[in-house]
Amino acid sequence: MPSTGDVPKANRDTVIGKVVTILHAFTVDDNELTLAELVRRTGMHKATVHRLARELVDVRLLDRTDAGYRLSGGLFELGMLASVERSLLEIAMPFLQDLSARTRETVHLGVLDGQEVVYVAKIGGHRQASAPSRTGGRMPLHCTGIGKALLAHTDRARQLAVLSGPLARRTPRTIVAPGILARQLDTIRENGVAFEYEESAPGIACVAAPILDVGDNSVVAAISVTGPITRYRPEQYADAVRAAATGIASTLDRRRALR
Repeated sequence: MPSTGDVPKANRDTVIGKVVTILHAFTVDDNELTLAELVRRTGMHKATVHRLARELVDVRLLDRTDAGYRLSGGLFELGMLASVERSLLEIAMPFLQDLSARTRETVHLGVLDGQEVVYVAKIGGHRQASAPSRTGGRMPLHCTGIGKALLAHTDRARQLAVLSGPLARRTPRTIVAPGILARQLDTIRENGVAFEYEESAPGIACVAAPILDVGDNSVVAAISVTGPITRYRPEQYADAVRAAATGIASTLDRRRALR
């Protein structure tokens, strides 16, 4: 079963716990799940899953499909009410749109969650790369440009947890040697940008930069520009991505000072 990240274990003796377990059964790789698969992943009785899934459809947290169920847009709407992500997205969006217009490639905004990056926004390019990312989706930190930018600037404990754990190989070019990844993180901190070359999916390349808190230099989020490796050279956009990340950080700091 694909990883769902560091999701807290729900108390399945409560209705809320059962609902959370069903929602967390979906992963970034899932477009929809059959009832049988939901039963398998949750470990709950079929009748219970069927009843709760039907009720989740009624309140727009799941959609009913021909094959089963998928996460609904109602969940996205709730997620966008989260104050930190909403404020970040409002401030970052003009910079993301400018990057998209200048590069004509796919632009991402992502935040840390456990040992994964969660994509808060994705703007598709005019000739979109076949990237595995999607808004609200997750990817491991070690194999994406945006994930490595976040990992390089997070706390040492999280870095050690990633480096000491298994580094899943998603493609032949995924970095799975902790020593090599650690050296890359040093370079990312030194240069302020991270690169990916077919490490999360074949055929794509990426340049990413962290958005750092002006006050304490902690990592807030990261942005990236992704394109097909056949024609896209991420090095050409390193300065633009780094400048956009700095601009977002400065704007966040000014907004905070006005409160």
